[in-house]
Amino acid sequence: MARILIVDDQDSARTMLAEMLRGEGYDVDQAQSGESACSMVVENGYDLVITDLRMGDIGGLEVLRHTREASPVTEVIVMTAFGTIEDAVEAMRFGARDFVQKPFVEEELLLKVSRAARLREMAGELRAMAHDFREKYNFGNIIGQSAEIRDVLGRIVRIAPTDATVLITGESGTGKELVARAIHANSLRAERPFVSINCAALTETLLESELFGHMRGAFTGAVQTRKGLFEEANGGTFFFDEIAETPPSLQAKLLRAIQEGEIRRLGDNKPINVDARIIAATNQNLRRLIEEKRFREDLYYRLNVARFELPPLRDRKEDIAPIVESFLEKYGQKMGRKASVGPGVLEYLVSYDFPGNIRELENLIEQGVALAPDGQVQLQDIVPSSTNGGSHLGLRSLADIVQEAERDAIVRALRASEGNKERAAAILGLSPTTLWRKMKRLHLEWP
Repeated sequence: MARILIVDDQDSARTMLAEMLRGEGYDVDQAQSGESACSMVVENGYDLVITDLRMGDIGGLEVLRHTREASPVTEVIVMTAFGTIEDAVEAMRFGARDFVQKPFVEEELLLKVSRAARLREMAGELRAMAHDFREKYNFGNIIGQSAEIRDVLGRIVRIAPTDATVLITGESGTGKELVARAIHANSLRAERPFVSINCAALTETLLESELFGHMRGAFTGAVQTRKGLFEEANGGTFFFDEIAETPPSLQAKLLRAIQEGEIRRLGDNKPINVDARIIAATNQNLRRLIEEKRFREDLYYRLNVARFELPPLRDRKEDIAPIVESFLEKYGQKMGRKASVGPGVLEYLVSYDFPGNIRELENLIEQGVALAPDGQVQLQDIVPSSTNGGSHLGLRSLADIVQEAERDAIVRALRASEGNKERAAAILGLSPTTLWRKMKRLHLEWP
């Protein structure tokens, strides 16, 4: 049976609920304050937390946020003794599974506990399935144990077997193409082609020709008929990298190709049916581009069926060590040496914010292995001399500039929301958890 933590500062209510759940066979612990609950969640990794919303200094919302941070797979049910449910609804918006009002009906509470416990069990089965898929389809390129990466792997497992169109967003270097390839490898189309194109690398005319092909004589230099990449992807997966870079004039044709499953080669009126799953990626804010009339709204909705938002490396620093280990092995083998890191290297990498994300980290490790004659990467092998001397030259690193901009944006949002962190997170387009992490990383406290 599931292991449950009950959090309530009213002894009688907490004890009564604990005895009731033990009578149903559950393994139950109790916490009389939000502070002790936060410690117990870290230590014991519960399947389910049932917490009162209104307590002392640390209330139920803080317990919920902490549980989501420390143990993302733990389900949370909130309780409220007040006549309104606004607080409970807000808690559900921030990740609670369900809520009950005090005094609760025993049968109703037991049903909700049973449902939450089953969902937790299913989440465990899903993670096991994701591990099996990682082994079977070589998910080794998607490395990490953070909650964010576990969520990505779990969603790949669920989405891949379908033919749903996928939109992958995230900063440059976060691994968008790796996720696209993993989706293809786990799909029913895995034996068919995976075809990709970088929309930012070609002019409009060349991009249209590459996508749809052309007939002989369609334009100067078209000396023979040529199939486009869409046709090459027939039966498989087509990956549009940097989809936001497609010119608006081409987006209408692209929309038709995706929506109708047919294309026309340049210079030909005959339609060609194409069956290809579409995966698109971008590092830009498509909503903003729509407002600026640079991206079609109908194309956005056609692409945004299943959404993957990849977190930047600075928001999942617990993954840096295993990623470094993977790159050390990769480039050590490539350069014929056993690679490792020297004193202080890993600490430096964890403290760095990586504006270039995983791609930047890989470049640093490759550079370090290449420069280390004995295979042990030292700090001076990956930190440019200009970085060490930058402070007395009056220079600032890109990481420092980005960090200052983040701090300024968060402070302005907090002022605009009068200190309400949930509203500030909404203003910034972040989840409350991500805002909390950023404030913690920036050592930013707010009353």
